[in-house]
Amino acid sequence: MPPVFNHGDLRLYLLSLLAERPLHGYGIIQALSERTGGTYTPSAGTIYPRLSKLEDEGLVTKTQEGRTTIYSITDAGRAEVKRRAAELDGIQNGLSDSVRIIADGVRNNVREAMKSMRADFAAAASSPPPEEPPAEDPRAAARIQLARAETLLAGFRATIRADLRTHIARGGSLTPELVDALTADLDGVTERVRSSLG
Repeated sequence: MPPVFNHGDLRLYLLSLLAERPLHGYGIIQALSERTGGTYTPSAGTIYPRLSKLEDEGLVTKTQEGRTTIYSITDAGRAEVKRRAAELDGIQNGLSDSVRIIADGVRNNVREAMKSMRADFAAAASSPPPEEPPAEDPRAAARIQLARAETLLAGFRATIRADLRTHIARGGSLTPELVDALTADLDGVTERVRSSLG
C-alpha cells in the first residue's frame, strides 16, 4: 500500500488545514481522516511532533482553551502556504490518487475476505454435525458447545469487519458514536457471558 503523503508533504498539508481555521490536535486528525475518505487516520504520535516542529519554526502558535490546545497558523505560515500553493495543489492531486489506490486495495481485500468466509461457511455447512457425546461425558459436550461458540464469533467478526471496510471503501464515514455503541454492546455481551459462566 503506498504512503498517503510523500516525505515532507504532511507538514505543508497541516499548514494548509490551519490556514482554513484554528484546530486542536484531534480536529486535525479528524480533518485528515475526512479528506481521505477514512483511508488515512494518523496517530497523535504522527501529528503532535510535526505541530511542535511547526511551532518551533514560527509557522504555528498554540493557545490553551481550558484543557484543549488550539493550533493557529502565523503570518509566516500563511506566507509559506501562499508561496507553495502550486506544490500544495500537487499534494492534493497525489492525495486523491493515493486514496483511490488504497480504496481499491481495501475493496480487493474485502472481496478476498468474503470469498474466504463463504468458503469457510460452505465447508462448515457441508461437514457432518458432531456426534452427540454420551450423556455421562459433560466435558465432551462442553467442547462441542465451545466449537459452536467459536464458529459464531469468527463469523460475526468476519462479517462486521467486511461490512465496515466496504462502507469506508465506498466513501462512508464511521462516527465515534457508532464505534462507542459497538463497544458498549460488545461489553454488554461479554458481561452477560461472564455472568452466565459464574
